[in-house]
Amino acid sequence: GVAMARVEAAADAEGTPERSYREQLDYLNPIAQPLASRKLTRKLYKCIRKAAKHKQIRRGVKEVQKFINKGEKGIMVLAGDTQPIDVYCHIPIMCEDRSIPYAYVPSKSDLGAAAGSKRPTCVIMVKPHEEYQETYDECLEEVAALPLPL
Repeated sequence: GVAMARVEAAADAEGTPERSYREQLDYLNPIAQPLASRKLTRKLYKCIRKAAKHKQIRRGVKEVQKFINKGEKGIMVLAGDTQPIDVYCHIPIMCEDRSIPYAYVPSKSDLGAAAGSKRPTCVIMVKPHEEYQETYDECLEEVAALPLPL
């Protein structure tokens, strides 16, 4: 419909890469669970873009790990196409230990782009902030509702 076309057009205007969500799923690694739906993935990227504008993100394994250890809270977003998984497979465990909700999105390049970087990023923590509280709370609720891997 028209609304969908408008959303697609807006996504294109933001320089979203050519590969569709469905195509990106072919590149997922075995630990990419729980995986955000196409709709939630979009919401998370939107939230990350807003958070990046207000400098409310932690990016990359080392930085994210440091701030988890310091007790920071937020939503953890991991890229499901990261290889080898050894670089970040301990992060979900840290999240579960500290009840930080996390979800995978399909693409590290899209995740990096949402954070305003030309480089791919395998993990981002989004911190809450009143400037985008509504988007954040919505994402938080949906991510927290995803079933954790067994």
